[in-house]
Amino acid sequence: MKAQPFSNETVFDHKPVNMNSKHDLIPGRRTFLYKSVAFGAMLPLAPVFGAARPALSADQLPAEMVNEFVRVAHSDFGRVKALLEEQPHLLNAAWDWGDGDFETAIGAAGHMGLREMASYLLEKGARADIFVLTMLGETALVKAMLDRFPYLLNSLGPHGYTLLHHARQGGEQATELFDFLSEKGLVETHVKYFSK
Repeated sequence: MKAQPFSNETVFDHKPVNMNSKHDLIPGRRTFLYKSVAFGAMLPLAPVFGAARPALSADQLPAEMVNEFVRVAHSDFGRVKALLEEQPHLLNAAWDWGDGDFETAIGAAGHMGLREMASYLLEKGARADIFVLTMLGETALVKAMLDRFPYLLNSLGPHGYTLLHHARQGGEQATELFDFLSEKGLVETHVKYFSK
């Protein structure tokens, strides 16, 4: 497939507007839905953009610290807060458990069903993905993502956990998504993909 050159038309579905026609000023349902969901997803992150950021460093974070941060994010909210206060750059740090099984603290909180920790990490500016959004029961966002990218239904999160696992871990708040994913044919909660 030949790559398309970048243009505003391909990014924004822009077409010339006939100012004499009110119908050209109203976006289509799909365009409106995608742009509304994208804008809505960014609203909780608004305070993060104005927050003071720690000074940048050219040095890598200590591997032991990254390992501990991701490891404790499976269960120890207090330690996660302490480590993040000590080193704010840990927020999106990923640890490779082996065989390319990369995981971040928010990924750990997601597959463990730790809603309070995941919300805290998002408030601090952690990168949300479809897995943690599923665990949090963000039905409209997840459905819109799967509508646009249907192959994500079978994608794997940390350690080979599926979206169905994350929905189950989300409890009552993710029940609608659990049912939706089941109806889409997802039955596995874990796929043995990584060697560990």
